[in-house]
Amino acid sequence: MHFDPTTLRRDDYGFFGPDSPSWKVWTAPTAVIGFQRAVVLEHFDPFLTAAVADSRGIYSDPRKRLDHTFSYFLIAAIADGRTAIQAAEHLMGIHAPMTGIEPISGNRYSANSPDTQLWIHITGWHSVLKAYEVFGPGLTPEEETRFWQECAIAAELQTCKPEDVPRSRAEVREYYARVRPRLCTSERAEEGMHHLLWTSPRNGAGWSYALGSRLLSLASVATLPKWMRRLGRFDRPGLVDLAVKLPTRVLVWAFARFDSFGLLVAAPFIAPMAGQILKEHLNAAPPARPETITPEQARALHGKRSGRAALV
Repeated sequence: MHFDPTTLRRDDYGFFGPDSPSWKVWTAPTAVIGFQRAVVLEHFDPFLTAAVADSRGIYSDPRKRLDHTFSYFLIAAIADGRTAIQAAEHLMGIHAPMTGIEPISGNRYSANSPDTQLWIHITGWHSVLKAYEVFGPGLTPEEETRFWQECAIAAELQTCKPEDVPRSRAEVREYYARVRPRLCTSERAEEGMHHLLWTSPRNGAGWSYALGSRLLSLASVATLPKWMRRLGRFDRPGLVDLAVKLPTRVLVWAFARFDSFGLLVAAPFIAPMAGQILKEHLNAAPPARPETITPEQARALHGKRSGRAALV
């Protein structure tokens, strides 16, 4: 995925705008913790694990693969409608050939299937909010209500079925309860989770990225439920969680207090594209039209193909 940082907000404010909780949560220093949390717990879905394991992208070039994924989430949350639609169409094109047989069930998987896309979407949005609550200031009840409404709007960029997308904390809990019976672990799932938490400097990751993943894991693991940690074989004593939380909250406060300067310095070594997006967000001038737009309007104006079926 190519990204020109000068195009982040040329037309409009995108789908949510400056006063939105989505902008607040997705551009906070805690977002990177939430993102690592999301890509780890995603592996409990065997169909997502099969797609990731067969493509091998997180192993051959973890920095690029994860940077692009994180960048897509950021673009959907804070970019203008044109950039978001173009990014979504590009991502669907990348996912289109990612099909195969899931070895546990013997059923076919597709990276673009509505169920898989919903799992990726909800784990991403829920995880960044969880990290924002644990290590940041959290949202007010009114902001959280709006956050989940915005989450549902962002899901329109993917192949998710609108009727399946949760729109409140209670519905998110219901969603996790509904999918939990199909969640499991496996050799390939554990390989993926452990690699994301404790990335090796080999295979192009480099020492800076490997060190970054290990430092982030101290915080991201603390936000995951015990049953997931035991199932994925990365559990640790609760005392470690307690020891991690206060220093992480202090670091998050410091990064937020100084306009994420520390994150921008570290970004080229960990997530260059996401760092560009964040930098442009902080420095962006008002767009040509200081208003928000819907995904449907953005697709009609800027999409290569019209209609949701074109993304499947």
